[in-house]
Amino acid sequence: MSALPRTRDDKFNERRAELGQATLETLATLGYARTSLREIAQNSPYSHGVLHYYFSDKVDLILCSVRQYKSVCVTRYDTVSADAHSYAELLERFCDKMAETLRDETSMHRLWYDLRSQAMFEEALRDDVLAIDKSLEHMIWRVLTRFSELADAPVRASSEVAYAMFDGVFQHALQKYLQGDQSALVDLQASTSLLVKQLIQEPEAKPVAKKTSKKKA
Repeated sequence: MSALPRTRDDKFNERRAELGQATLETLATLGYARTSLREIAQNSPYSHGVLHYYFSDKVDLILCSVRQYKSVCVTRYDTVSADAHSYAELLERFCDKMAETLRDETSMHRLWYDLRSQAMFEEALRDDVLAIDKSLEHMIWRVLTRFSELADAPVRASSEVAYAMFDGVFQHALQKYLQGDQSALVDLQASTSLLVKQLIQEPEAKPVAKKTSKKKA
């Protein structure tokens, strides 16, 4: 069967998605308070008129951009979890991934925390921010569920409490890293490891069987 022809709405939404992705770096650099459609246009290849045609205001554009980013972000640990075959292996990979995303996507994480704080004051942001926050909570819970399976032990906290713990240490590490503290990466790995071990009992190492030497006749 041939694919259904794209409608006018489909093309419009695709264009919005393209523009949202293209302006993401500018948004992450400027932050919420310093951002306007005109300011974004001055720092991107697109005119103010083009942006205003596809987005009603800066909130519309920012939410479109952040939703796209987080839709990818929330799946980044799925492969890490699926490919790990032991508690220890997953712990190492999870800690490394947390530090990697902090280092490589610093400005995007800063934009997210900026947006989440602004949602306390801007009602227009709240529903989308809450939805994104819940998707991040589910992301962390999937990882912890995999730890639980590998350790054959329960998670000692609810999904909400566990997410709050990891979110807290990540935000603290981000603040340190933004101030130029390179030790924030190692500290985040250590804090992540500690949290996992507090939430899920680390399995005991299996004793190595001793080889019995054959006696000569």
